[in-house]
Amino acid sequence: MFFKSSVHRASTLFSTELSQVLRKRCLSTAVSPVELAHDEHIPADGNRSHRPLLILHGLFGSKRNWQSLSKAFMRDLSRPVYTLDLRNHGSSPHARPMTYSHMAADVFSFCQKHSLRNISLMGHSMGGKVAMALALHPELPSTLLTDLIVSDIAPARAKVSQDTVQHIRAMEIIQAGNISTRKEADEIMSEHEQDPSVRSFLLTNLEINKATPVKFKIPVDILKEGRAEIESFPYAPGERSWDGRALIIKGKKSKYINRHNIPLIDQFFPQNQLKELDTGHWVHAELPHEYRKLVVNFITQ
Repeated sequence: MFFKSSVHRASTLFSTELSQVLRKRCLSTAVSPVELAHDEHIPADGNRSHRPLLILHGLFGSKRNWQSLSKAFMRDLSRPVYTLDLRNHGSSPHARPMTYSHMAADVFSFCQKHSLRNISLMGHSMGGKVAMALALHPELPSTLLTDLIVSDIAPARAKVSQDTVQHIRAMEIIQAGNISTRKEADEIMSEHEQDPSVRSFLLTNLEINKATPVKFKIPVDILKEGRAEIESFPYAPGERSWDGRALIIKGKKSKYINRHNIPLIDQFFPQNQLKELDTGHWVHAELPHEYRKLVVNFITQ
């Protein structure tokens, strides 16, 4: 069964650190996937499973962030489009642990359940790492993926982002503050995040009920526990590669893809095409028309 744990002997070509990573991943108990919430857009011919586009959001995001683009992709491609809520996000279950191996297993389980094949898999930021982790898995069925589209993230093991630390800290303060309005929450968040558009994005996760203090729909405690894993990546350079077609879209003003980690992309995905748009990290939101054109041209070429 896909993602079932098995024992692998680490090659002597790998470093001690890599051997430890391999042992941790391969000797764990079998992954139990969660059932992911999703939205679907089905073309007029009723095709629900052949050559679909699957879209995976980033950290603190949800399928709601892709509503307009997913409908446009369905019209442009005349193929089914599915947007997923990853575990601990949106309407999907809250579950530990928050690792890329588990998130990739969740996505694979969704594909199995819906009999999807020859998929174009697209992910932004954390969702991009989930997509790459799935593509690189040694037990990936050969008919599952056709194209990989990764938006502004590299398969790198990075330090925990201070932005993420501050955002989670703000969420903790908001939840402990016994406040009742979005305005109050935004005032607290502004002490930790200056960009109003980022604050607005983070506060889409806020649940407001007049009878009770505000709280977040996402499990802040689980995401805090998983910060290091979210910044990491389950494979080391030279360990795995995927020879399928891959489109990597970089935001010109973003540092998530840079001269230091572009060689990693080339090692993991030797057939990749790297394209750049004049945006920050939220490439698809800042230039949606240009982003859409890049993706459609890549899938249909």
